[in-house]
Amino acid sequence: MEHLREDPPTGLVAALARARSPERPGPDTPAGTAVRPWPGPPRPIPGAGPADLDLRALLRLSLAASDPSGRLRPAPSAGALHPVDTELVVGAGCSLPPGRYGYDPLRHRVHHVGPPVDGTPPGVTAALSVTAQRTASHYGHRARPLLLLDTGHAAAALFLAARALGAGGSDVRLDGRTENPLAVVRIPPPGGRSPRRPAETEDPPAPAELLARRSAPPPLPGLPPRDALRAVLATAQRGGEGGPLRWCAAVGPPRPGLVRLAPDGTALRWYAAGEARPTLAAWAAGQAWLADAGAVLLAHGCPTDADATHIRRAHLRAGFAVHLAQVTARRHGLAARPVGSWQQADLGAALGAAPGRDWIVHALALGTRHADEENST
Repeated sequence: MEHLREDPPTGLVAALARARSPERPGPDTPAGTAVRPWPGPPRPIPGAGPADLDLRALLRLSLAASDPSGRLRPAPSAGALHPVDTELVVGAGCSLPPGRYGYDPLRHRVHHVGPPVDGTPPGVTAALSVTAQRTASHYGHRARPLLLLDTGHAAAALFLAARALGAGGSDVRLDGRTENPLAVVRIPPPGGRSPRRPAETEDPPAPAELLARRSAPPPLPGLPPRDALRAVLATAQRGGEGGPLRWCAAVGPPRPGLVRLAPDGTALRWYAAGEARPTLAAWAAGQAWLADAGAVLLAHGCPTDADATHIRRAHLRAGFAVHLAQVTARRHGLAARPVGSWQQADLGAALGAAPGRDWIVHALALGTRHADEENST
């Protein structure tokens, strides 16, 4: 896996400050190719033996496109632009021979790019990087945090797919220390074990559950039941372990305000009183429908003086945790949609704390009904 140099000391810091500003992006520019141009001919992924990790199923459940345009995939992406590129380092116990492969999610094929690196463990190690032009083509200077959030979502999709296939505990690296790869997910073969395991959702998902994942179209009205909202918050908080963020949810009537999880995780507690959703709608690139969402899960933190490693870790963990929370929301019958672009969203200052210390990083809009149901009533 190739590693590039770190950001200049102020590169990502300055980019995030600009992304958080009210400056609007310019006109769209060409997005370039939808898939990284891996060398060599494409190869089908063979079927797996009874003791092998089924890479064909793993990638189908996590990263593969399900429509010719490539927009519909198990992992959500800002603007459905899908900037994340995946290199697979395959060891023993997999349905591909050991080696390094580039993955093409549109054709569900791989390209052999080299031999395995020394000390490659059994199973597969997925190194996630990004082609920034895909996202910057539409979002311009707002792209940098979105690229990180999308990478966190892709890592979570791989993690959940591994659980669905009964693979041993996966090792997800989202420490923010490197720019390329941004994230690494190591998945051992069935029966294997990884030295570290991130927080897991309550039960392994079924393959059909993962294939059915979609971000619900707005609007998303309807206040979620307290038990469902508590479960979503608990999943996000567990998924965000190891990241420098806090979690709360903005809820609407009959008692609008911000709630968060009690320390023991068994109940919700009030964090602040008052209607926050119209303000959130203004901060979220003017997405007016958020003002009527039943609830909005919020990941917040990442102060203005955070360095590049902190920024990467916060956004990668936020994307990872929101993806897990979206699966939990669906299990509880909720409509859910990630919201990634935030401008001037200084939550701490809005609540009377010192400015620049507590910014909204990512969100998940929640409702008991979604647009299709609304239009049919």
